[in-house]
Amino acid sequence: MEKKRKKTQTLNFAAYQREAWKTDKVKEGGDALVVPLLGLAGEVGSVLVEHKKWLRDKEKHRFFKDRIAEELGDVLWYVANVASKTGLDLEAIARKNLHKVRARFGSDEAQQHLLFDDMYPVDEQLPRHFTIEFRTEEGRLRLYRDGDAIGDPLTDNAYVEDGYRFHDVFHLAYAAVLAWSPVARGLLDCKRRSDEDVDRVDDGGRAGVTEEGISQLVYQYAKTRDMLRGATEVDQWILRTIQHMTADFEVARRTPADWERAILAGFEVWDNLYKNGGGTVTVDLIKGSIFYATLPVQAPKRAKALGRTERRAPEKAARRAAARR
Repeated sequence: MEKKRKKTQTLNFAAYQREAWKTDKVKEGGDALVVPLLGLAGEVGSVLVEHKKWLRDKEKHRFFKDRIAEELGDVLWYVANVASKTGLDLEAIARKNLHKVRARFGSDEAQQHLLFDDMYPVDEQLPRHFTIEFRTEEGRLRLYRDGDAIGDPLTDNAYVEDGYRFHDVFHLAYAAVLAWSPVARGLLDCKRRSDEDVDRVDDGGRAGVTEEGISQLVYQYAKTRDMLRGATEVDQWILRTIQHMTADFEVARRTPADWERAILAGFEVWDNLYKNGGGTVTVDLIKGSIFYATLPVQAPKRAKALGRTERRAPEKAARRAAARR
């Protein structure tokens, strides 16, 4: 009769942390925490050494997976030990980390189509699809929607021209990708005035100033990174700062990954506006997209005004021709 195979006991992080603690030889004293911290650094180094051997020897390093598994196990032991000595729960750490990385790198289809104003009247909703023209007139930038000027004329407000006059495209990108932009609501005249609290808080002055602050923060960051041309990610510290800045507003439901998409999309369109001196931008909240639609309309060149001398030149030529006859 065939013997029954012994089932492998399920091991979770909590159970592993308890069992690993029993094997610790330095539970107390001044070096109790230093030992596992140094051990953790050493074991990470051992993982790198094994990978180095694989890069060098390739398939000849026959026990690569076994060695890596062993070293990772040692890393896990030291992680659990540090957690125990700092009063932390390893399973809670793992859950929190998963939540963090999903928010940073995950893709939630429902989250991407989140709208904050779908329960409000249509005239208090961000338009689901609209086009804005960026037009340069007499050295200032003007925004137009359906032929009507919106907002104030803008310059860079800088000693050295840097293209910040086109920064309203960032607000449009936030509206497109995040379905949030107090500034865009002001420009498009769709504040949620039927709800006094929302109008005061999420659509109010403080929210608008916060959004402008985010725009400036990210712009200065982008200036040190070639205006994010060709970028595929934004540094974590920027995204973390934005989340702190927006923690009291409805957009706090948006993830770092959402903000990253909004920032990169905004700068891609900004680059086209800057290079071409303007143009038309299309926003689609349903698709969560913003794109550069057309080049700027070229104003007809004014005919050069003739000066007094230039006006008289043809008359003088005619008199000289008559004198020769």
